[in-house]
Formats: sequence, structure tokens, C-alpha cells
Amino acid sequence: MRSFRVKILALLISLFAFVGGPLMGTAAAAGKVALVLDVGGRGDLSFNDMGFKGADEAKTKLGVEVVEIQSNSAADYLPNLQNAARTGDFDLIVGVGFLLADAMAEAATEFPNQNFAIIDVTWLGKPNLMEIGYEENKGSALVGALSSMVAAHYGKDKIGVVLGIEIPVLYKFEAGYRYGMHWGNAKYEKVTGKKANVGLLWTYTGTFSDIAKGKAATEAMLAQGAGLVYNVAGPLGIGDLEAITEHLEAKGKSAGPPFMIGVDANQDYLGDGHRVLASMMKRVDFGVYNAIESVVNGTFKGGVTILGPNNGGIAMSGKQDLADFIDFGIKGGAISASDRDSITKNWTAMRGAIPGWIWDAVDELKAEISAGTAEIPCGWCADTIGEIRDKYPD
Repeated sequence: MRSFRVKILALLISLFAFVGGPLMGTAAAAGKVALVLDVGGRGDLSFNDMGFKGADEAKTKLGVEVVEIQSNSAADYLPNLQNAARTGDFDLIVGVGFLLADAMAEAATEFPNQNFAIIDVTWLGKPNLMEIGYEENKGSALVGALSSMVAAHYGKDKIGVVLGIEIPVLYKFEAGYRYGMHWGNAKYEKVTGKKANVGLLWTYTGTFSDIAKGKAATEAMLAQGAGLVYNVAGPLGIGDLEAITEHLEAKGKSAGPPFMIGVDANQDYLGDGHRVLASMMKRVDFGVYNAIESVVNGTFKGGVTILGPNNGGIAMSGKQDLADFIDFGIKGGAISASDRDSITKNWTAMRGAIPGWIWDAVDELKAEISAGTAEIPCGWCADTIGEIRDKYPD
């Protein structure tokens, strides 16, 4: 087990080395952007690193200079935004994450001539602020349906979801996953004629940084028979995967089930390619890049942008995504080029062991979501999550 932990830590360190350090542009930069981070920072292989990915691509393709401003605690959010704005040096200041919402509202009001953007916030209504939200509930419905059908196929009666801090954004993940689980149960029974009663185990850990809590939550779910566990807590997924790996090793296995479902980035290449069945990709990189591009080309304006399945902002991972993120890992030194074939082979075998009709069913739900005929609950459900839990119970 120690070798697995060392391998994951090395992956984090090398990924940090690839995207790490303040992002410095060239003298011929087309503009200057500040990226203000919450306490999570780099190295989560998920939400935050997708933000860095978008900034890195803007630096390369658009010639902008990007300066990273890390927050060591929540008390740093407002001073970091204010200090960046006071310099007058930045064409755009981007806040990465829901936790910066209150500070961003104050800073945008205090500096009305400064362009701001924020990820995961859509209600502040400031004329100088671009707010970028995502339809996480729709992507979570897809992996929820996949999870319940796969669990039933392998004779499991539970799936799990490990969540971070209990905030409205995460309610969207939970609500969609619940809907997808019930949809998948019904589809499994319709196709196979066998009753599917897959239920949900769920835990809000209260953190986006304590990997040990993710591992403990996953261990508890595996002990109750969970066949798949969905990571909705950024770096806690490292703990989720460690728990799954240890569980498999105790049974003399290296490949799932049980499986992990990744989040935000494509995390399918973790676990040697045969323990992460799929990932719900939330393209934070697209949001960050598009905000920066709008400043560079002079089209920036305040208001709300929603990214979802119909505009590339939300997707379930596929083979092309796997290839792209293997490349990302190789370029960052996280994995070597020699790992590509084994990861791809393991991933292909893992997915090939799942009946084809299950993948077809997920595509069917995706089409229903795109057409609007499947009404996934919780566009924003801070006040309705209780009702959603009652309608789509554990």
C-alpha cells in the first residue's frame, strides 16, 4: 500500500512541477490576468488543476501573462482580490470557486472599473463581473445511471458519493446522481427483467483538503457493499482511490469492481487505468480560458454564462479524453510515456467488461438530457435539496 501512496504523491508533485509556480508570461503578452485561488490550491487533479489548465492554455495560445495568487485561508480571499485590483495592472481578475463569492461581490463593487470573473457563482449581478456556472446535475445524472446499472450487473446493491463542504454547488452533484441512480435502476429492470434496488450511500465530509476523510468515508461505504464511489470533493478522490485499491488488494485483485467515479478532470488514468470507470468532466478550463479570451478580443461583459452538456462544459469521459489526459500526465512528468499502453489497455478491458447495452443506455439518457426530455432536478437547489432527497430516496 505504501507504494501506491508514494506513487500518488509523486503524481501530485510532478503535476505541480508541470503547472506550478507563478505563471509568468512573455514581454509581448497580450494582457495580464490574476488567478485568485481558494485554500485548495494546486495538486488536486480535479477542480483547481482544471482552472490552471485553462490559464496555461490562455498563456500559450493568447500570449497573456498570468499571475497566481494563493489564499492560505478564507480570510485571504477579499484582501487578495482587493490588492490585485488596487495595482491597476490586471486586465482581468479571476476567482476560482464558490468559496470566493462573498469576497468577489465586495471587490467588484469596490472596483467598478476592474474586470472580474468567477467560477461556480451565478447570482451576484455585478456589471463588471462575468459569472460562470455549470450544469453539474446533468453530468452527475449520467454517471449516476452508469453507477447503478454497473452495480446491479456486478450484484452490488449500493453506490456511494463522497462530497466535500455542504454548499449549494455540491447539492447539484448530489441531486443529479440521485436522479441517475433511479433512472439506471429502472433501465436495468426494463432491459434484463431483473429487479434493481441499488441504493445510495452519501457523506458530506466538510472539507476539500483532508484526504484522510475521503479515504475513511469510502472505506465505510465499501464495508456496506458499495460497488462504485463517486468523488465530489476534489483531492479527497486520492483517498477514495486509495481505499478502493486497498480493498481490492485485500481480495487479491488489482482491478475493479469496486470502482471510483472521477470528477471535474478526466481521472480515468489514475489507478493504472482499471479502477476509475468514468469521470464527470466539469470543464473549468473552458470557463477560465473563455473569460480570458473575451478580455483579449474585447468582448468581455458582465453577466452569467452557463456551461453544460450542449456546449461542451459538462461531459462523461470517453476514449479521446483519456488520450488527452494521458498526454497531460506525460507532459507534466506525472506518468511516463511507457505507461500509456498499459493504462489504455487496462481502461479498454475494464470498460469492455461492462455489457454494451449499459453504455448505450447512458448515451440514451445523454440524448434525453440534450433534448430536454429528461428533467434533471436542481438547477440551483439550496432550498429544495430536501424535497429532491424525498423524491429520489437513498
